[in-house]
Amino acid sequence: QVQLVESGGGLVQAGGSLRLSCAASGRTFRFMTMGWFRRAPEKEREFVATISGGGGATVYADSVKGRFTISRDNAKNTMYLQMNSLKPEDAAVYYCAVAGSLYPITDQSQYTYWGQGTQVTVSS
Repeated sequence: QVQLVESGGGLVQAGGSLRLSCAASGRTFRFMTMGWFRRAPEKEREFVATISGGGGATVYADSVKGRFTISRDNAKNTMYLQMNSLKPEDAAVYYCAVAGSLYPITDQSQYTYWGQGTQVTVSS
C-alpha cells in the first residue's frame, strides 16, 4: 500500500522558516515526479513546487520562488520543502504528491498519490 506522510508543519512567525518532509513508503518513487501543493482556508488547493524523479529539475509557483526550495533524497524515499521568509499568506495545509512521470508537473490532476497534509501557520 502506497503511503505518503508529511511532517514538519507548525506555527512560525512571519519571516521565519520551516522545513517540511514527505516520507514515501510502499514502493520506490525514485524515478517519479513529486510535488508540493497547499490549500489555504476557503481557497482551492494550489501548486507550490515540483521536482523531477532524479531531482535535477524543479519548478516553483511565482508566489514562492526565491523563498522555498524543493529537494529529495531518493535513497530515503523522502522529499523536502525548505520554506524561508514565510509570510502570513503562506499559511495553509501543505500536501505532498507523486505523479507517474519523470518530469516536473504543475498540474495537480496528474498526481496519483497524495499525503494527508501538514498544517503551516504563519503569525504576523
